[in-house]
Amino acid sequence: MTEFDALLLLVSIIAGGVASISGFGIGSLLTPLLALKLDTKIAVAAVSVPHLIATSIRFWMLRHHVDKKVLIHFGILSAIGGLLGAILNSIFHPTTLTLIFGVILVFAGFTGATGLNERFHFGSRTAWVMGTLSGLLGGLVGNQGGIRSAALLGFKISRETFVATATAIGVIVDGARMPVYFYHEASAILDQKNYLLLTTVGAVVGTFFGMRILKSLPEKEFKKIVSGLIFVLGLFMIFKGLD
Repeated sequence: MTEFDALLLLVSIIAGGVASISGFGIGSLLTPLLALKLDTKIAVAAVSVPHLIATSIRFWMLRHHVDKKVLIHFGILSAIGGLLGAILNSIFHPTTLTLIFGVILVFAGFTGATGLNERFHFGSRTAWVMGTLSGLLGGLVGNQGGIRSAALLGFKISRETFVATATAIGVIVDGARMPVYFYHEASAILDQKNYLLLTTVGAVVGTFFGMRILKSLPEKEFKKIVSGLIFVLGLFMIFKGLD
């Protein structure tokens, strides 16, 4: 195992744990790391494999906590947005979009960490819009979860329901975007068997550790942690967009 392989496995475990706590993190952490070795488009597509597997396991563990109403509002257009984003991924490099979404996430993270988001309430119309944007971002740059979690913070739901619903939406988006990736880049994705194995094993292991931590987090601390992660992700995307 090379040093990069060891780093990839470690980050995959961390990503799985973070995703189990916040509802996002696998694509956000693994995509830029894999992009150091692979073309960005291939990295996005390759990460969708461990993302789907770990997310499906997390969904099964939390399936009874899913808010069906929120899932419907987000899920349908998230899938459409994910499909559209995956198609656009094969056409151009989304630098400008990455920058825009980075700013949105910084704002959402800041308002969540400071409690300002308590003054906001996301109704069904806003949820449809945010669902589309999160799916689009997921298909395009592999970072769907941040903006989805930012929007879900506006709903008054428990930490288990938050993660369960975000996870269910993630599975839907994966189901919409992955066929497009494999249609365009199947051979290139399968050529990364070693990376796929390491990231999948790491993400699954991290998922089980993260689920234990989730159960012990107080509700108020949970929202602050998620908001902080969203803020950091937003900063990263801004720097990436400016690079």
